[in-house]
Amino acid sequence: MDVASPRGISSPPPYYTKPICSSQSSLIRIPISKGCCFTRSSNLVTSLHAAPRGRETKRTSSVEWCKSSIRCDPFKVNDKKSRRLSELARTVTVKSDLSGAVTPESTYPEPEIKLSSRLRGICFCLNAAVSALVLIVLMIIGHPFVLLFDRYRRKFHHFIAKLWASISIYPFYRINIEGLENLPSSDTAAVYVSNHQSFLDIYTLLSLGQSYKFISKTGIFVIPVIGWAMSMMGVVPLKRMDPRSQVDCLKRCMELVKKGASVFFFPEGTRSKDGRLGPFKKGAFTVAAKTGVPVVPITLMGTGKIMPTGSEGILNHGDVRVIIHKPIYGSKADVLCEEARNKIAESMNLLS
Repeated sequence: MDVASPRGISSPPPYYTKPICSSQSSLIRIPISKGCCFTRSSNLVTSLHAAPRGRETKRTSSVEWCKSSIRCDPFKVNDKKSRRLSELARTVTVKSDLSGAVTPESTYPEPEIKLSSRLRGICFCLNAAVSALVLIVLMIIGHPFVLLFDRYRRKFHHFIAKLWASISIYPFYRINIEGLENLPSSDTAAVYVSNHQSFLDIYTLLSLGQSYKFISKTGIFVIPVIGWAMSMMGVVPLKRMDPRSQVDCLKRCMELVKKGASVFFFPEGTRSKDGRLGPFKKGAFTVAAKTGVPVVPITLMGTGKIMPTGSEGILNHGDVRVIIHKPIYGSKADVLCEEARNKIAESMNLLS
């Protein structure tokens, strides 16, 4: 980052010659020792906390020092005005447009939220809540029998979950499925992986009717009704920032696969905020490589536009496209990971 010096100063303090790394944070607070401030440039948007009214700075293509900075005498402790100005000049907030290196073409468009989308979102939530209250009763009644006769796959619970997901999404959006013949039978253990774009991904995947165990954050299990259903279905809990929990999660998945159950992973680890396919973590592919079961890649498209990440209260119009790819076999996690990601990226037209 180029820093231009004002008149009377040969060079800026060494503190300000360090480049700002946009990958660390989009908001960086830099302490100011002499009341200096930054101006707005083509790449940086600055908040001029220290700039007095009536004085403007010259706009350049880089960050520069103010031509007139605030001069505060540190020895005038009884001067209230000087102390207020000194407090204002302590920090400056810098926001970089390059944080995350996201290009406008790769991000979701952000149209103005329409009233119809908000109303559809409210209706969707009400529909899902009411159907969940009704169907949870059937799941509770059948749970003892499931534990006795189908402890690992729990097909009955997944059938109830499929009904719930289908009832919830049927009035609001349509799902177009390609490659349905590539789905293994419900009695065949497999590791399923998919890109992750929206909260609606879970509904869409449950509607396929496969008996796979999702990986979910432990905090969701405490939610009434939803958390109870997840526990009865055998969803595997995970604490994201706890390495021990991650190891226990992988061990649990391997045990389920060896018992004939299937597991489902979102290898990106979280929902994409810009629609791009993120890097894959290797946990899912390690499970497949060590147990010898196939990896089934699935591509989801459209859910992120219907319900974008961070806007779970709205529901836009649109359709969802699901592409089920052919199973991948292998004994090396790295190879499985690369091949699965390439297949999903190709179908999303993101592979260069």
